[in-house]
Amino acid sequence: MKPVSTAEPSVAPEPHTGAKPLPVVTDTAPDRMPEEDELQGALAADPPLAPTEEFLAELADHSQRLESASPQEILAWAVERFAPKFSMATAFGPEGMTIIHMLSEIAPETPIFNLETGYQFKETLALRESVKERYGIEVEFKYPAQTVQEYEAANGGPVYKTEPNRCCFDRKLRVLKEAARGLHAWASAIRRDQSPDRAKAPIVGWDKKFQLVKISPLANWTKKEVWSLISKHDIPYNPLHDQGYPSVGCWPCTRANLLGEDERAGRWSGFQKTECGLHD
Repeated sequence: MKPVSTAEPSVAPEPHTGAKPLPVVTDTAPDRMPEEDELQGALAADPPLAPTEEFLAELADHSQRLESASPQEILAWAVERFAPKFSMATAFGPEGMTIIHMLSEIAPETPIFNLETGYQFKETLALRESVKERYGIEVEFKYPAQTVQEYEAANGGPVYKTEPNRCCFDRKLRVLKEAARGLHAWASAIRRDQSPDRAKAPIVGWDKKFQLVKISPLANWTKKEVWSLISKHDIPYNPLHDQGYPSVGCWPCTRANLLGEDERAGRWSGFQKTECGLHD
């Protein structure tokens, strides 16, 4: 396994402080991954799962039925239905930490991984050790093919400054595609009230981008409910959340929020971009 990249200091670089914002640029990433013709996700599993009409109808039925279920009940269903080919990708956000806490009580053997882009805050990386200490769960780091140094050298400097979509594509989406191959389902920590892009997320659905079942146990929860559980059970969380960062991503593309801003306004500030591509 590659060594963990050394994250930059907590304070984001000057272009992301608000004093000198990046230019508004609409950049594009490839619509298809070059390897898209290969079997992906659940299609590459043993046994495989395919999005037949019958299976999609089954997922829709379960999703509707679970609309009134608690996150714990949703996770218990997911484990019963899809384990051992059920996993979770986490960025160690408050929602992710909440789900990790629930899984520690429901199915602590569930494999959990983090997409280690090399640009994560040191506070984010430290949560991996907190999870191991508190729950005995070792979150696996999944790395891009190139280190940050190799990637920037190959591209003439930091790609995130001019093409954040491509940076996310290369250092997140490609990695998740590989991590998802052979799984039947994975858990997502998104909430519907986080952004317009997430407002219509089903509890259970077929993830077309990664070709497996996507389960969102916190879809119906609010930010208040998440933090209430964190407070009640003293769940570890990223200290950056106490410093004005409601949503934490890679340090070059994350700034503290201003008063009254949308929860994810601090992500990719200055670009017409609100998602890394994992959930859109």
